Amino acid sequence: MTRYVQFLAPLVCGATSFLLILLLLRTGAARVLLDQPNPRSLHAAATPRIGGLGIMAGFLVAAAAFGLYDYRWLAPTALVLAVSVLEDWRSVAAAWRLAAHLVAAGIFAWFVLREPGPLWFTIAVLAVAWMTNLYNFMDGADGLAGGMAVAGFGSYGVAAGIGGDAAFAALNFSLAAAAAAFLVFNFHPARTFMGDAGSIPLGFLAAAFGILGWQRGMWPAWFPVLVFSPFILDASVTLAKRLLRGEKIWQAHREHYYQRLIQAGWGHRRTALAEYGLMAACAIAALAGLGLTPQGQLALLTAAALAYGALLAGVESFLTKRGER
Repeated sequence: MTRYVQFLAPLVCGATSFLLILLLLRTGAARVLLDQPNPRSLHAAATPRIGGLGIMAGFLVAAAAFGLYDYRWLAPTALVLAVSVLEDWRSVAAAWRLAAHLVAAGIFAWFVLREPGPLWFTIAVLAVAWMTNLYNFMDGADGLAGGMAVAGFGSYGVAAGIGGDAAFAALNFSLAAAAAAFLVFNFHPARTFMGDAGSIPLGFLAAAFGILGWQRGMWPAWFPVLVFSPFILDASVTLAKRLLRGEKIWQAHREHYYQRLIQAGWGHRRTALAEYGLMAACAIAALAGLGLTPQGQLALLTAAALAYGALLAGVESFLTKRGER
């Protein structure tokens, strides 16, 4: 794998995704796959949710064209993608969707983890399935999920390049490029959403590629967690709060921090830009941490935890003053 391909594959992927999304928006597909507004959503008009098809099609075309695919992640990704496309089209019962996500996570863990034992296997399956779903939970505002994909997979690509794995770097850069092409159509005011066909596979691949990079020695286990922490923290804290209040966590809601900020008057654009700043800070910190000693990495993670604590307290104070729960 030459560095020439490392840069060419993302260009092909980004261009393919851009053209596919543009084509889908100008065909009947945009009218068939519509996201209708409801009391839990933040948009007021029916919007096509075909962006995810463009992201994944462009990414898979580039992966196939440049020989970047690996059955260990491709097979389970195909499973979650198929179920997600069906959900966008016809709707699938939540229990069946979750079962498919767990099966896909199990297939990946079985292929990738070498004799993990039942405990570690279970932890890996649950972690991958949770990341798969939390990414979908966080896909509720213009530009948000696409921006996290650019920052997250872009960071994976940089780290893999530093580690000398050009093929893995090209794979991650390609996915980041596909998400960047989608953002052209999704930044506020959005012309299309990614739908489950985009958010579910992106969440799955965020976890899968994070584990693959750790297994290959590209980064420590904390690296993907810090890179994707803007999504992981929001979704996990929100879920914990809903559990403590005895609410039905599987029901749709508008209680994520990004949703509350939008409702408090920040709007989609300002909220997305603020989140981009947080994503960039986490990505830079994570990449910088790769060159630190174990003691330095511990200090970095401690500082990140304290910073997040202060950030959450500040956001809660702001929302309380605005009358938000």
